Order: sequence, then structure tokens, then C-alpha cells
Amino acid sequence: MAPSTPVSMAAKLSLLLILVAVLVIGSEAIAQGRKLKETNMVFYMHDYETGTNISAIPVAGNPLKKWFILEFGTIIAIDDAATVAFERNSTEIGRLQGMYVNSAKDGTDLHWLVSLVFTNKAYNGSTLEIQGANREFQKYREVSVVSGTGLFRFARGYATLETVLLDLDNLNAIVRWNLTVLHY
Repeated sequence: MAPSTPVSMAAKLSLLLILVAVLVIGSEAIAQGRKLKETNMVFYMHDYETGTNISAIPVAGNPLKKWFILEFGTIIAIDDAATVAFERNSTEIGRLQGMYVNSAKDGTDLHWLVSLVFTNKAYNGSTLEIQGANREFQKYREVSVVSGTGLFRFARGYATLETVLLDLDNLNAIVRWNLTVLHY
């Protein structure tokens, strides 16, 4: 018979606390009797690397090449306006803040890691966390909504993206987002 290895009381207590935490977090929504809600919204992201209101700026990349959106390895920090209409001065619902990385050797794929930070009255203070591959030269692309805060706690869903304006000479774009989110 193999000798038994004693397990310390601290290890047992730690394991028990982890198990309790998982059960509490996993059952919070069920215990409170909340039902899943679906929120759909359409907005326009204004992404400008040039001009008077720059909202996207390359912060790192290949040291042997110019850093820009179509160059593999370029990392761009963003703080883009999200508006209700195509026009830049239309009502703002929030800001898309975070970064994207050109993660394809041929320059056609941006990996997104962004927060949609709401500033409008309806969702002010809430956020949605969005990530995924944005194959920017496809007419329609889909990225994942992986989490949220405030009114969008425990959110999950997706967004379909469509570039409605692409000015490659000035590196500016307007992207239409069609967002579907499930949340409590």
C-alpha cells in the first residue's frame, strides 16, 4: 500500500473557498431570478489617424518599417467616438477605447481588444468588452462581445462590422457596428 501524503489544513481551506466562490459567482443570476435580456444597437465608429481629431495612433511596430494600420505587427491605440449616425458630429453614445494589432503577415487582419465605454444617458457608466479578428477587407466581419459591466454585467454576444468609409490615403475610416448582446 502506498503511503498517503498529508494535506495541510490551509490547502483544504483554500480549496473549499475556491469552490464556494465558483458556486456563488456561477449561480448569482439564477439565485436572483433575473432573466436574460437581449439588447440590439447600431452605431458608427469614427477612426481617424490623421486630421484635427486624431483618435487612433500607432504606438509600436516593426522597427524597420513605417508603423501604420496595414503593416504586420503594428499596434494602434484607439479612443474612437461611437455615434448614432454616420456624421462625425452626430450624437455620441460612447467611446471605443483600447487597441488593435495587425496580426496577419499580409496586413489584412486586425486583432481587436477594445472596451465600448458608454457615455450616453441610457447606458452611462456601463461597458462592453470586445475582442476578435477583424478581417478589415471583407464587407462584413464579426467580433465577439466577451463581457461587460454595469447594465451589461455578464454580457456575451457579437457585433457585425461594415466599413462604410475607408480613406486609405489619410488612414481614416468609419465603421458601422450592428451589436447584439445578451445580459442580465
